[in-house]
Order: sequence, then C-alpha cells, then structure tokens
Amino acid sequence: MAKNIRYVDDTGAEHPLGRAHRPRGGLVIVAIILSFIMGILGGVVGLVLATSAPESIQKTLGIDQLKSAVSGVVNTEKIKVEEESATIDAAKKVAPAVVSVTFTKDVNVTNPFDFWGQGSDIIQQKGGGSGFIITADGLIATNKHVVSDSNAKYTVITNDGKTYDAKVVAQDPTLDLAVMKIEASGLPVVEIGSSDALQVGQKVLAIGNALGEFQNTVTEGVISALSRSIVASDISVQQGSESLDGLLQTDAAINAGNSGGPLVNLRGQVIGINTATAAKGQAEGIGFAIPIDMAKGAIDSVKKSGKIIRAYLGVNTIQLNKDIADKMQITVVEGFLIASDASQGIRGVVKGSPAEKAGLREGDVITELRGNKVGQNNPLITELRKYQPNDEVEVKFLREGKEKTVKVKLGEREN
Repeated sequence: MAKNIRYVDDTGAEHPLGRAHRPRGGLVIVAIILSFIMGILGGVVGLVLATSAPESIQKTLGIDQLKSAVSGVVNTEKIKVEEESATIDAAKKVAPAVVSVTFTKDVNVTNPFDFWGQGSDIIQQKGGGSGFIITADGLIATNKHVVSDSNAKYTVITNDGKTYDAKVVAQDPTLDLAVMKIEASGLPVVEIGSSDALQVGQKVLAIGNALGEFQNTVTEGVISALSRSIVASDISVQQGSESLDGLLQTDAAINAGNSGGPLVNLRGQVIGINTATAAKGQAEGIGFAIPIDMAKGAIDSVKKSGKIIRAYLGVNTIQLNKDIADKMQITVVEGFLIASDASQGIRGVVKGSPAEKAGLREGDVITELRGNKVGQNNPLITELRKYQPNDEVEVKFLREGKEKTVKVKLGEREN
C-alpha cells in the first residue's frame, strides 16, 4: 500500500501533501529558457546601442571591426551565390539553341604498298565544329572554316539529339562566318546581344562541341583583351590559314570542335562566335571569338536576301606599325598602306574597283573612313563592314607626305 504522506505546519497541525504543492522540474526548464531569451534580447539591444554610439566609442569597443568582418563575409557569400546562379541560368538559356556540326567526305587514298596495281582505297574523312540557331525555321550561324569544303556532306545535331542534313547557304567573304540551313520548324533560338560595350575582365561562357565529341561543353572565363589580330588555322577541318582582325580574346577554354559555337555573357546573350585558340603547348587560356556586332550585318543580310552582302573598296593593304613606317619612310605609324603582292599576283588596287575609280593608287596610306581613324585598334576591313554597297564614304589618305581626301562609292563584294 502507498503511504499517506503529510507535512506539519508552524502550529503543529498535520496536512496531506497535495499535487499542487509538489516541486516540478518543468519550472526549472522554463526558467532556463526565459534566461536564454532574455540573454539574446540583451545582446541584441546592447549591439544596437553600441552600433548607434559615436564612432570613437565603437572604435574603442572594436564594434567597427566586427561590423566590417560580418559585412565582408555576407557580401562575399552573396556575390558568389549570385554569380554562380547567373552562370547556371545563362548556360541553361542558350544551350538548347547550340548545335554540333559534323562533316563526312570520301577521299581516295593510294596505298603505298600496292605492288599489284589494284588502285586506290576510299576512306571516309570526318570532322566537326559547332553552331547556334538564329531562326526558328533552321538558319544556323557557324564559322566559314567549319563548312568550307563544298564536297563534304554536313550534318547538324541539335541539343535534344535530333539529326538533320544541312546545306551551306552563305559564306562571308571578309569574315570567318557562314550560315547553314536545316529543314525544321519551332526550333529554340539564341538571343543576340552586343559586343560594342564589352570590357576587359567581363565574365563570359563558351559553349560548343568540344573536340568534336563532347556536345554542349560549357567553359567559363573573362574577356582578356579586345580588338586582337591573328592568323588562324584549323587542322581539325583541314583548312589553311586566314587573317582575322578585331577579335575578342578570352581565357574561357576553347578547344578543337568549339569553332562556330557562341560566346555568351551572363545574361545568356550571344556576344561572340568562337573561332580560334592558341596552339596547344605554346600557350594556355588564349582563345579568340568574332565580336557579334561584326557579324550582325551578315546575319541580317541572310535573313532578308538569302545571301551575305558586303561593301567593297578594292584595295590590298598592309597594316602600318613603327618598323614598317620607318623602313618605308612614311611619316605616320597608324593606317593601311596600299601595296601589291607579286608572289600571289595581287594588285594593290583592283582594276575597275571603286578605289581605282576614285583615284586611289599603290603607295597611298589610308588613315580614315568617314571621319573614323583606321589602324591597330580599328582595322580597315572592320570599318568597311559598317557600310553597304552604294554607300558613299569619304576616304582620307596620305600620299607622298601630303594628306588628301576623296569620296568613294562602295561596290558589292562577291562571295
């Protein structure tokens, strides 16, 4: 049996011990929680009072350093998260419109060990590059060197794995740019941005069919430099070299097979067309892209007329620098010297061209087009791309040390 527990009061009387009088552990827990809450409130109030105190007091208490440290950590984490999110969003936005371009070609190869005269063998040559969709009905931008073999068969593989036969509809005579066509509809398209306002250090992404094998590979980097001039070649598609001016330089990894793919900003807008990379073993992190604003005119031209229309001056030039100017005894170091190339049979001024009709001749140094200086930072061919056939432009040039000006009505360059 349970014992009847009682307690004695001051008068000596006994009383039963009821439930309400028994000590409870819950009161202790409540007290601890209240103390904890009051401690937090006290800390917050103290911090608020301290951070609102005069700067001298904050400095004495070390509050200013605490605020700076907390702010730095929060801001760093915020920037990191926002930047990663922007990179992911940009890649997701443009990836559906990036395609792989492949080619196949039958090549006759003579067997050097064929002692019985059985003839040559036929092997299939393969290669690849990248491109991006510019219209929902199947126009695709890529590099000219990717699709320049008229005897090859071209195939486009879209991001969802579908395969299409493709034909080349236009090639830019002044730029490493071509436009292909596949028979399709309702395709995702890229958003074309602008390259004019790009700044060195700006974040970019390169997307393409790396090594002709890894479709839609995304690499990240920055704009390393603007307006670069290079002599480019692409062994992967067995093409020769080509001089290119006004290019963007980036450290975003560009590999064989990336040619023709888009270079995009963190908004997912195409701001360049990947076209070349420094030779492996010589340098790392040096790739080049055609600024999209140099290609817009050609792309718009194909959309409207089915071909690329470019303005034509009709001169062969050499870009001046101090060494050439000193050697040729030319008084300016910026500009383009009209010169022939006897080894290639190229005249300085093309016969019957707009330049010849306007009176330009070999030895003249072109320094301006319609008030815009031409030189290392603004190549002549880049400036000409701003105009259309039949535009009249004022050309400023140097002849025998004297500055002259002539008006030229531009023609149309043949593909």
